[in-house]
Amino acid sequence: MKHITGFLILVFYFLFLFVSQANAYVRVRSYFRSSGTYVQPHYRTYSNSYKFDNWSYRGNVNPFNGKRGYKW
Repeated sequence: MKHITGFLILVFYFLFLFVSQANAYVRVRSYFRSSGTYVQPHYRTYSNSYKFDNWSYRGNVNPFNGKRGYKW
């Protein structure tokens, strides 16, 4: 019974990790810059102190346009 309980806790832990990562993006509305340039609506990664989970970081892929990350 201890093994099953430990396994279930582990499964729920990993499910929580995947669910929290699934919504790690923010929709940015369109706007005009002060120079008059129009910026189309787009998505960006949620801001935090980690650079490794950004779509532009090497090894990651933007799920909306399929572009691979290029920054170190």
